[in-house]
Amino acid sequence: MSSNTLEIIQGLAQAAANAWDGGHDERFALDGTARKVGLKREEGCPIMDKRVNDGFAVRFSGNLMCITYQSDIKLKEAADPKFEQECERMLNEVKKFLQKEYKAVTGKGITLSKQGDPTLNVINVSRVRSFVKVHQYYKISGIDSDPILEPSRASENDVVKKFLEQHTTKRPRNVTYKKGANQK
Repeated sequence: MSSNTLEIIQGLAQAAANAWDGGHDERFALDGTARKVGLKREEGCPIMDKRVNDGFAVRFSGNLMCITYQSDIKLKEAADPKFEQECERMLNEVKKFLQKEYKAVTGKGITLSKQGDPTLNVINVSRVRSFVKVHQYYKISGIDSDPILEPSRASENDVVKKFLEQHTTKRPRNVTYKKGANQK
């Protein structure tokens, strides 16, 4: 991994870490800077209002970054025809935040290009509540790496063949019982 790739991944990881729960309110931030991502949990007072469980995570694979957004929703929200657009909007808000925060952390800009369509999973928790999980892959502009290749099977087969070739019917020197003594 090149040092440029490592710097980009560390910058994006730090940008994601700066979105911790409570970082949207300058009263709770250590540096006094409010960082609003656009999540539902940022609305209202975190101490007095009913909390909305939503958040995001990032993971890296080669030159791709996967943003996963998750939230607790009501079943009637999932039945809304514009629900999928709302989930895509939330992913876009997270992407914009990461790009803005990456620039603040590193001083450099970064481009995240959408790869394919988002994957949306809605799981019923009860007759009223549901859980939604959406993930989308983005290509990171500054990383030039080959796609992840399938592992080589030939080397694994060679190791197994070499091990099996070591088999012999000759008894080891430390065996002291007579041949056939342990059989009835």
